[in-house]
Amino acid sequence: MKTSVFAFGTRRAQRAHAVVLLALAASIVGSGVAAAIVGGFRINLTPSEPLGLWRIVALDRPAAAGDLVFICPPQTAVMMAARERGYLRSGTCPGGVAPLIKTVVAVPGQHVQIGARVTIDGHPIPFSDLAERDGNGRSMKPFPGGVVPDESVFLHSPFRSSYDSRYFGPLPASGILGLAQPVLTYAP
Repeated sequence: MKTSVFAFGTRRAQRAHAVVLLALAASIVGSGVAAAIVGGFRINLTPSEPLGLWRIVALDRPAAAGDLVFICPPQTAVMMAARERGYLRSGTCPGGVAPLIKTVVAVPGQHVQIGARVTIDGHPIPFSDLAERDGNGRSMKPFPGGVVPDESVFLHSPFRSSYDSRYFGPLPASGILGLAQPVLTYAP
């Protein structure tokens, strides 16, 4: 008995059907991810802030101390080195990195001092002690401190191993995408 090429019971037909279904599923997932990105949603997989789904909310004023923001880091030598070390994930910002979620702790004109911890205008920032080495034992070089320049922000995360302005210094405020609003998050 000869088997028809178009019979759904043959292995070849089952494989072809599976490939079509897999392609369709990938297309649906890809479309959903693209729609989420366009809609301002991001998934945070780093421990710097709670894990989960976040939303970028438009910021219609200058950034202020205390704002939790999404920000694209500039394409500088420091950030390229951070990417090589694995501190920055791949994403949609220039240079192919993901936006950072950090809290603004200092704005233009404020004085940042870096010692065993960070102080802003003489006031210590909680949970800002510096790490001498990263998780792979590589030395960490702190930012030397100084006055936050015009149109820049100094960023912080209370997570001790966070890569933030303690190490890379102030970032241009023009990189701020908006406020970071948790949607469905989990803090382990």
